Amino acid sequence: MTDTAQLKHLEGHGFRARVQRLGGNLAGMVMPNIAAFIAWGLITAMFIPTGWLPNETLAKLVGPMITMLLPVLIGYTGGRLVHGQRGAVVGAIATVGVAVGSDVPMFLGAMIIGPLTAYLLKLVDGVSARHTRPGFEMLVDNFTAGILGGAMALAGLVGIGPVVSGLTKAAGNGVDVLVDAGLLPLVSIIVEPAKVLFLNNAINHGVLSPLGVQQATESGKSILFMIESNPGPGLGILLAYWFFGPRRLRPTVPGAIIVQFLGGIHEIYFPYVLMKPRLVLAAIAGGMAGVATAMVTGAGLVATPSPGSIFAYLAVTPKGGYFPVLASIVVAAAVSFASAAALLRIGRTPEPEADTEEEEATATRSVPVTAITSVVVACDAGMGSSVMLASQLTKRLKPYGVTATHKPVNDIPQGTQVVVTHTNLADRARAVAPDAVIIPFQSFLNDPAFDQLEATIRDGGDIHG
Repeated sequence: MTDTAQLKHLEGHGFRARVQRLGGNLAGMVMPNIAAFIAWGLITAMFIPTGWLPNETLAKLVGPMITMLLPVLIGYTGGRLVHGQRGAVVGAIATVGVAVGSDVPMFLGAMIIGPLTAYLLKLVDGVSARHTRPGFEMLVDNFTAGILGGAMALAGLVGIGPVVSGLTKAAGNGVDVLVDAGLLPLVSIIVEPAKVLFLNNAINHGVLSPLGVQQATESGKSILFMIESNPGPGLGILLAYWFFGPRRLRPTVPGAIIVQFLGGIHEIYFPYVLMKPRLVLAAIAGGMAGVATAMVTGAGLVATPSPGSIFAYLAVTPKGGYFPVLASIVVAAAVSFASAAALLRIGRTPEPEADTEEEEATATRSVPVTAITSVVVACDAGMGSSVMLASQLTKRLKPYGVTATHKPVNDIPQGTQVVVTHTNLADRARAVAPDAVIIPFQSFLNDPAFDQLEATIRDGGDIHG
């Protein structure tokens, strides 16, 4: 690799890591609160006038949950990501300011004001810690947090809230324009390539879900919940690999299908696309077909299906909406399968060998096996693919006294010695944990890196990465 090519390669990785980090932060505010979104969606589906069991009294929960509870949870979580529990408290206080008086769910406002208020408190704490006399710490901490949180709540009410409300309405109007013009399927041209770069959580929970919630409060359902989360495109690609992919990979596909379609962990199929980048065209075709079918049939969901499994889809499908929703999934799978099958059979060439020069450049850390008691499995949000992989590795490494834990890549604990993460997230892991051994892998199932890690721990020696 020439110096110029290596520089461009590193710059590309750096930009991708920055984009992934931003997306991971957005998703990190929503993902821990998905249960609350699902609870709201189920209550809405059950008790609104057009729901399964209309009930005027129970339906009174719908409004307060969407306008106050969910934004405050997001602001609380965003503040906690920046400055721990103190940041969480002031983030929640400030979020109330943007939520009060707004006639749209203030998710975007919560994502802005929660972390911002926590960051300001972090700066204030840094100054006050140097000038506070011993014995007055609790008094100063409580008053600085209370004053700052209250001030930001007022700023949110009179300043930030109205601006964000206008932006949210403009974004919603833009979606309506795309729907009315029949152009919404074109969104898949952006969504599907971004997904395989592990920006799926950021797109779904940071952008589409907030807009979908606003739409669902008006019409009882939203097609936006189905754009990123549709399991059809991934299912079609995996089926194409099963029938037409490289023979060495075919045995891994059935397990991947179960994890992706039934378990809802879409990250499982991203490496299959990355190994054959042209398959992103199949994902785009399947995504566009699924969205178009949803538009034609009037499909929509009442809340975000998370994880994006067929079971989660059925759980948040509104009354009378099963056929349109299932049709969208089936059509997306069929189109992506046909496209991927054609792309896999065209221009087959031997798979390129790994770039040994790059591997040598990144393999700069080592740790003795005898010093290891645990490894950290890191993924984008720390709640999907990493949970599955950590469970697998724990079973494999437990006989040697080693456990595996799962974390978001941005929250890898200080002092971590070994991090297992997907190749596309390796740069972010190195930035967060520069002293750790980073073990990248390509496939979530049966990757050689897992076998090598187990063999090294079993036989002793040093782990390199």
